Amino acid sequence: MTRPNGSFGVDIIGSGSGLPDTRLTNADLEKVMDTSDEWITKRTGIKERRKADIANGELSSTLAIKALNAALEDAGITKDDLDMILVATMTPDMPTPSVACVVARKIGAGNIAAIDINGACSGFIYTISMANAMIQAGPYKTIAVIGADTLTRYVDYSTEGRTSAILFGDAAAALILRRNDDTSRGLIAHRMHTDGEGSKHLYIPSSEFDIPEDSEYRVEMCNRVQMNGQAVFKFAVSKFQQVIGDTLADAGLTADDVDHFVCHQANSRILDSARDRFGIPSEKLLINIDRYGNTVAASAPLVFTELAKSGRIKPGNKVMFLAFGAGLTWGSSLWQL
Repeated sequence: MTRPNGSFGVDIIGSGSGLPDTRLTNADLEKVMDTSDEWITKRTGIKERRKADIANGELSSTLAIKALNAALEDAGITKDDLDMILVATMTPDMPTPSVACVVARKIGAGNIAAIDINGACSGFIYTISMANAMIQAGPYKTIAVIGADTLTRYVDYSTEGRTSAILFGDAAAALILRRNDDTSRGLIAHRMHTDGEGSKHLYIPSSEFDIPEDSEYRVEMCNRVQMNGQAVFKFAVSKFQQVIGDTLADAGLTADDVDHFVCHQANSRILDSARDRFGIPSEKLLINIDRYGNTVAASAPLVFTELAKSGRIKPGNKVMFLAFGAGLTWGSSLWQL
């Protein structure tokens, strides 16, 4: 979808990340399952990932607060300037209250709106487009958009669960959006898609009633990531390339017009396939999965924050956020900075 004529422009004025201190390397995984650094690296590009210390209270909200405070400092504003907090997460601390409400309370943000959105790995891409719509339609000037997930708590660190255990890491990252009067800046085009028929390929069941009809239930499946790796890989390669092409067509642009493709980090081979398909040079598509693994909704904003901190994000850049994940979901959000 292309951007309707909005009343306002929207700037991304700050970014920040929140990472656990604990690093889980491929060598660490070799000690608890039948795998190897060579096997993991060849198939995913991952060398290490971060793991939250859940037992000692390091939760999605904890990482989200770290990321938000860093983003506020980067933006040169305070919590009192925020009108809304949106958190993309599929791993809330608890069913209720939301991570966003916990964050708002703990930073002392008062009675502003605070909402969680669950789009799995696509959650941040959905949420940043929705934040733009809230700025255009409502009395909201400054919105914090946070991706925060601690999926390692649902991972089976055994040989049986190695397909997913090698992939996931924990993290949070935040961007600050602010309204301005320059309507040439902000969201250019976006896409949001879902294929519920594919949900059986990647899910976390709570009980036997969540198990797909064509799968055999085992009690140890509950509260553990269940993934058909081949099916998810095939889906991701296809939809990732498709959504890039569709978004460029919506905007009337080519891949050469985009300065940065800020991509969800699920597998380096998926990213390489998109880079080859559209002739995207490496400097336009940062890959950091080797250091963080798949951090779900935190993945894309973590890439953006890294680019911004290194000085590679410039005023006037066109940036396309991209993701795909459980649901199955996929989407894009193309911005003029």
